[in-house]
Amino acid sequence: MSVSVEKAEKNIVALEVTVDAEKFVVAVDQAAKSLAKKVNVPGFRKGKAPRRMVELHLGKSALYDEALDQLIGPAYAEAVVESGIEPVDRPEVDLVQIEEGKDLIFKAKVSVKPEVELGDYKGLHIEQDATIVTDEQVAKEMESKRQQHARLITLEVGTVENEDTVTIDFEGLKDGVPFAGGKSADYELVIGSGTFIPGFEEGLIGAEVGQHVDVNVTFPDEYHSSELAGQKAVFKTDIKKIQRKEYSALDDEFAKDVSEFDTLDELKTDLRNKLLKQGEAEAKTNQLKAIVTKVVDNASIEIPDVMVNERIKVLVDDLSRNLTQQGMTIEQYYQYTSSSEEIMQERLRPQAVESVKTDLVLEAIAKAEGIEVTEDEVNEEIKKLSEQYKQDAQLLKQTLIARGELGFYKQSLISEKTVNFLVEQNA
Repeated sequence: MSVSVEKAEKNIVALEVTVDAEKFVVAVDQAAKSLAKKVNVPGFRKGKAPRRMVELHLGKSALYDEALDQLIGPAYAEAVVESGIEPVDRPEVDLVQIEEGKDLIFKAKVSVKPEVELGDYKGLHIEQDATIVTDEQVAKEMESKRQQHARLITLEVGTVENEDTVTIDFEGLKDGVPFAGGKSADYELVIGSGTFIPGFEEGLIGAEVGQHVDVNVTFPDEYHSSELAGQKAVFKTDIKKIQRKEYSALDDEFAKDVSEFDTLDELKTDLRNKLLKQGEAEAKTNQLKAIVTKVVDNASIEIPDVMVNERIKVLVDDLSRNLTQQGMTIEQYYQYTSSSEEIMQERLRPQAVESVKTDLVLEAIAKAEGIEVTEDEVNEEIKKLSEQYKQDAQLLKQTLIARGELGFYKQSLISEKTVNFLVEQNA
């Protein structure tokens, strides 16, 4: 077999593959035997008809088609390895010559991984921002802890205020007629949470326990139900219970109740230290992102559309899985957000382009700098992963191999080492 490579367009190559005539003859003979087992040839038992009779019965083109199915796939795969190209799509195959006694020749046109022209990726001097924790931040954390440990008390008298938790019965009507999904009993609602459509929670403020309130609202234009979108409605509502948060005083007793510390000052110091660690971790992450973004921006690549479209598909699949975990289908999400598959794909396109470009740049830098991972490093990372998920490390590795994911896992480790290299070179 021989292969010639021709650059057809930017990031597209055409391979002309020549398969020896003898190999093609063998493939046609094998095709005849295979077809003889699948069809009934008059006068012969299944699988016993000679090639000549199979050819007369089905036609030579059927034998050629069967032979090509067996021959072109492996020949193309061998040609890819021999030529050293990196395809990113399925090839378009055209036959150039097909005739017994002559070499089989076909052309395979395919998109390939683009060349990366690296810009500056060392000595960029992007420093990590200093982390400062203010008294206001500590006070905010303390107030948050106070909120978390507040007690709900039921009011015997009083009116609904913002942040109260109210228990209500309600029924929604449009033009005097109840609508689907607009009725509930013993529903707990936090006033000011924004759980209901605009105007509903505000309409309950000032109401007393046992009071009936008619709350007039207008559904948003983008409401997921087209029958209610932009429509006026009234919710007939009964206030059954009002609960209000009771807060503890911020003193040493509070510190003892909510933490392992004996004094409020100790608790504040602990909160400040935690905020400092969080801030430093965030600053480090931001520095890393800034370095990678700058390095990627400095590079030049013309990315094939097929790579972007494949990444968009991955992003949509990720979104769909996340929504499923939340009990929602992606079709429902499109409905609620007045979106569609096409709109979502276009919305994700810039993210997909940036993601593909980042991967290609990191891969090019790893190649330029000789950054690799050893088998021991891979095994060590798999061991850490297995401990995290409480699985056998060897079984996890075999699973990655069986799914064809070990190569991707190795590449992710190389990318991680490359990012660490960039931080060392540019901090």
